[in-house]
Amino acid sequence: MLDAAAARMLRLHPEDAVAIALADLPAGAELPEWGIVLRDPIPRGHKVALRPLAPGEPVTRYGQIIGAATRPVAAGEHVHSHNLGMGEHRADPAFGTDLRPLPPVAAPRHFLGYRRADGGVGTRNYLGVLTTVNCSGSVARFIAEACEREEWLRDNPAIDGVVPIVHGTGCGMAASGEGYETLLRTLRGWGRNPNFAGILVVGLGCEVMQVPELVGARPIRADGLLRHMTIQAAGGTRRTVERGVAILREMAEVASRAVREPAALEHLVVGLQCGGSDGYSGITANPALGHASDLLVAHGGTAILSETPEIYGAEHLLTRRAETPEVGERLLERIRWWEEYTARWGGEMDNNPSPGNKRGGLTTILEKSLGAVAKGGTAPLRAVYRFAEPVTTRGFVFMDSPGYDPCSVTGQIASGANLVCFTTGRGSVSGYKPVPCLKLATNSEMFARLSEDMDIDCGDIVARGVPVEQKGREIFEAFLDVASGRRTRSEELGFGGVEFVPWQMGAVM
Repeated sequence: MLDAAAARMLRLHPEDAVAIALADLPAGAELPEWGIVLRDPIPRGHKVALRPLAPGEPVTRYGQIIGAATRPVAAGEHVHSHNLGMGEHRADPAFGTDLRPLPPVAAPRHFLGYRRADGGVGTRNYLGVLTTVNCSGSVARFIAEACEREEWLRDNPAIDGVVPIVHGTGCGMAASGEGYETLLRTLRGWGRNPNFAGILVVGLGCEVMQVPELVGARPIRADGLLRHMTIQAAGGTRRTVERGVAILREMAEVASRAVREPAALEHLVVGLQCGGSDGYSGITANPALGHASDLLVAHGGTAILSETPEIYGAEHLLTRRAETPEVGERLLERIRWWEEYTARWGGEMDNNPSPGNKRGGLTTILEKSLGAVAKGGTAPLRAVYRFAEPVTTRGFVFMDSPGYDPCSVTGQIASGANLVCFTTGRGSVSGYKPVPCLKLATNSEMFARLSEDMDIDCGDIVARGVPVEQKGREIFEAFLDVASGRRTRSEELGFGGVEFVPWQMGAVM
């Protein structure tokens, strides 16, 4: 429990030389409990030096290095991008040295889901129109819009809707290599996500990502609820739309017979995300989500942590939880890949935090990463996957992805996530049809301001001293409620139409 309900600042580790402001504090404010007088105004969520810092001296938060002082810093001074830089941050990966088994659960839990032929269980019951290429995107939307006007869908409460899965690639790309394989995995993964009762694949016909390659030798659906067509072969836009609506109506007859039934939590796969982070993210919502993740894993479920650039500098906290040295080394291989990838394009891994993150109090990627890793709880790291690679290992796993939220979630859904949980401190708004997304607010002020977009307020961990574990249990129970059919705020608002963002890699040709 954070003893912060009546405090003005919070130190997260006894050895930290900085504390976090829990309210906007004016310059000149006397803080006798800390033995300092503030030299600068300190915005809520930002850091203040508790003692003098010498140039080059490492600065810690959570007891971990978040950077080094770039000039002399006096006690009571604001610590941020004007006087704090990256510094040396490499830590010993120490594979497996922090492996801690989770406590056993008192009793098994379940959710009410839709059982699929391949053994997966959906939390929603959608039909999908999956495109191979940007050129078929508008037609896919026309098909979905036409279905929404049809009585057979409008009056069928068993089906959640028709999702057009459109994107900006699929042609003008190499027909082999990393970019092609990544897109192929992503499209196949969405086609077999258990939240879809059936999939219609629509291509143009002449694109690089050919329909036969996508649906070919290894079918993406074991239940046979997969049909495909191309606009060129069907005879143009109007005929393709008419035929597509007819096909989906046939699929709807099967999908409408699906009913929710009890399913063990081994069938619940949650994508862990954060976006628009602030100085509270690593104190409230992220550790609370981490506790919920541990509860899910203890019950046999799966939690997917992603956003590789946003664990940079904190990867040692994960490698020390790696179940085997091979798992830890696989994570480090992804880190090295990202260092080479960004250098190739003249970038650097510390181009994060974003301007919004910095306004919220985060200074370096090391600081942001330490808070982001907290979403993964304490469970052993059991596997590391490439972007959109099918997750076949239960428990806590990592999927490589960019830090760009819609792209990262797109990969998690392709990997099998049937629920997403997203923490935010600045107020990210998004949704991810066909997968429901729970939004966790890191601070109570933003939760009140964006109350129609946020599902759970985690700011009360600081504002009222609610224990992180109690909030984690609340989030875990929300997992089960939403997986069983309760709609999230983003679903009520209709989000999910533009958030399918495949990771576009390689040359555009």
